[in-house]
Amino acid sequence: MHKRRVILLSLSAAATASAVGLPLSAFAALQKLDVKDPQAVSLGYTEDSTTVDKKKFPKHQNSQVCSGCQFYQTAQEQNGFAPCTIFGGKAVAAKGWCNSYVKKA
Repeated sequence: MHKRRVILLSLSAAATASAVGLPLSAFAALQKLDVKDPQAVSLGYTEDSTTVDKKKFPKHQNSQVCSGCQFYQTAQEQNGFAPCTIFGGKAVAAKGWCNSYVKKA
């Protein structure tokens, strides 16, 4: 009986998400991007924009933060982190930065 209840609750969550237009991933815990991930390293990702190496990334400005970037998925933000399309949907810090930064329109 317990398994049946879990299945019904899962189906109910899926139906609710579908009805309001949310992806099922909105109910899952965000997978945080590791700053040592090879792609993160190559793009200079940091969880704190103020710590960027200015010599290595001269275009960086402290006002540029992930939460102000067009790739940051603000609607799915949880505890200061949200998915980033540059990093395959892994969560990045709202106060972070990477070299792919593009200001939101």
